[in-house]
Amino acid sequence: MPLDQEALESLRRTPGAGANRYTRGPGRRRLWFVLGAIGVVAAIVFWRFAGAPVPVQTVTVEAPSAADGAVLNASGYVVARRLATVSSKVTGRISEVLFEEGAAVEEGQVLARLDGATAQADHEVALRSLEAARRSLREIEVRLADAQKTLDRNRSLVERALVSRSVLDTSEAEVAALQARLAAAGAEVNVAQARVAVSRQGLDDLLIRAPFAGVVISKDAQPGETVSPISAGGGFTRTGIATIVDMESREIEVDVNEAYINRVRDGQRVEAVIDAYPDWKVPGRVISIVPTADRQKATVRVRIGFEQLDPRILPDMGIKVRFLEDRGASAPASPTLDSRALVRGDDGTSVWVVRDGKVERRVVRAGDEQDGRVVVLEGLQGGEAVVVNPPQRLRDGAAVELKAE
Repeated sequence: MPLDQEALESLRRTPGAGANRYTRGPGRRRLWFVLGAIGVVAAIVFWRFAGAPVPVQTVTVEAPSAADGAVLNASGYVVARRLATVSSKVTGRISEVLFEEGAAVEEGQVLARLDGATAQADHEVALRSLEAARRSLREIEVRLADAQKTLDRNRSLVERALVSRSVLDTSEAEVAALQARLAAAGAEVNVAQARVAVSRQGLDDLLIRAPFAGVVISKDAQPGETVSPISAGGGFTRTGIATIVDMESREIEVDVNEAYINRVRDGQRVEAVIDAYPDWKVPGRVISIVPTADRQKATVRVRIGFEQLDPRILPDMGIKVRFLEDRGASAPASPTLDSRALVRGDDGTSVWVVRDGKVERRVVRAGDEQDGRVVVLEGLQGGEAVVVNPPQRLRDGAAVELKAE
């Protein structure tokens, strides 16, 4: 039977004819939109997790000292050995205050004045009494000189028998009496001079002076208030007007546990770090070990002197000290590291070292840990920048950027 050519032609499929229904028109546009969105998301994910720098925080490994090692750590405070609350010698009302907090004063400088009306009047009375005593003394001296002349004349007359002996006796008695009065008047002059000196000292006591050179750290009284060397009058009387510190007497006091006091010796080198300046290491030396222990705290007080004083070191500042020991060249110390940089895992302990904007995982051997720092026995030399609290997605060779803490 002959084939129907027209029927066969109707069944033949033209290549690409079926696909045109899906690749033309609105369907084709939707397909390209979906593929484009998937590509953008993939690029963002790749940039975020593979190409973008990971923000990290870093610290520097503290390099070891070739000769010194810390044998003991302690904490204490900066203290001033010469500190005084200045008061007056007498009770009085303050008329003038001549200083402010923070002022540098010299020894003997006047800090304040008390009301001197009464003391000045007493001084004037003493001066007048001294003047009267001196005038009386001068009068007696004149009378004594005249009586002495009369006595000499009467002696001459008695020798020539011109007057009786009784006249001579009277002249001698008068001279003796005047001599006694002269001595008494001289004593009164001395007493009056002493009274003047006392009154003058009373005026000087109204001036409150600095006992030594230093810095005023506290102003405790104002003009019009009453000040007294002793506590009197309840809360209405001040017992001091200022507190002065001799800044040249600053030193460190620390309490060392009595179990470790055998590691401290006189003259031992010390490295101090003030809490306010954690990156500043201040050298010092042990001045003395106070030869007694605190029964309640089981500690021994140690005094440490600064090798060089600095204006930034203020009394009562908190401070941490490391007592150093000379180890010699054969036993160098090891670098130390912030314990937050250590990553401990099944394959050992490691750190992430930052170099040229990328991180490198480095295996280390850690030693003892104290006060948040770890001794690194192997793996680091000191001076390297390492990541603290490293994120989980950090990988060897990943780019990083530093962020503020």
